[in-house]
Amino acid sequence: MADDTVARAKGPLVWLDMDQKALDDAYDQTIWASNMGLVQRRREAAAVAAYARLSPRRMSYGQTQIEGFDFYSCGRPDAPILCFIHGGGWRSGASRDFAHLAEPYLDAGAHVAILDFVSIDAVHGELPDVVDQVRRAVAHLHRHAADFDGDPAKIFIAGHSSGGHLSGCIVTTDWTQYGLPSRILAGAVLMSGMYDLEPVRRSKRSLYVRFTDENVQALSAIHHLDKLHCPLILAYGSEESPEFQRQSCAFYEAVQAAGKPAELVVLDGTNHFEMLESLANPYGFVGRAALAQVRQTGR
Repeated sequence: MADDTVARAKGPLVWLDMDQKALDDAYDQTIWASNMGLVQRRREAAAVAAYARLSPRRMSYGQTQIEGFDFYSCGRPDAPILCFIHGGGWRSGASRDFAHLAEPYLDAGAHVAILDFVSIDAVHGELPDVVDQVRRAVAHLHRHAADFDGDPAKIFIAGHSSGGHLSGCIVTTDWTQYGLPSRILAGAVLMSGMYDLEPVRRSKRSLYVRFTDENVQALSAIHHLDKLHCPLILAYGSEESPEFQRQSCAFYEAVQAAGKPAELVVLDGTNHFEMLESLANPYGFVGRAALAQVRQTGR
């Protein structure tokens, strides 16, 4: 008779010590956050109130309707710009869903731009299309910063979850391919992201993302640290899946090994969805670190 303490028989290993079910579970954060619904309701209520109170300007960075961002002005000239890239599995989310993140940074004297970008479902699973769109958005912010009283030398990036992955791609972009200097970013906060897509490719996320050898290599930030030219804050919560924690730790170690500046922030007792609450809180561990970065006077 099988030991009742063993929940199930383990299948063939597909990544590290994980079989297929374990890997699929590792990239499904809903399994690791029993209070997800409550956290999301808090976020929704805060975002609705902040959006109504702050009344952002809608600005465009491309030709299609989705290629736009909500711009929150701090009312100061030559101010830093914090650009936020939301998560949602590359599939869901909208700029106005994260309006509440803006307020602490406005109070600190920074403008905030919260991006919209195409859902991966709308581009038939082509992740390079999503990444290119976000890169074009950041390039637009740099080119036009002065048009909305921003300082193009002080553009900061923040991203969470799949937005953390996209932010990793942003900070390791060869900006000369977009007609810009190689160094256009002043810093970045990457929360709970995926910086090596190989294990993601082997998970059930491949059901809706068309991974190939080429795009896994091209869109894994850990392979392009030669193009990283700004200091990073990497953050994750102790209640996220161990694999998500490993992604942040491995990326941090790789950045350090490359001789680039990085800080690792670990939030004890915090799950994947609660991480955003720390970014939105000027007294949270991530919020404090992000505000210190944005308040810097130079690169």
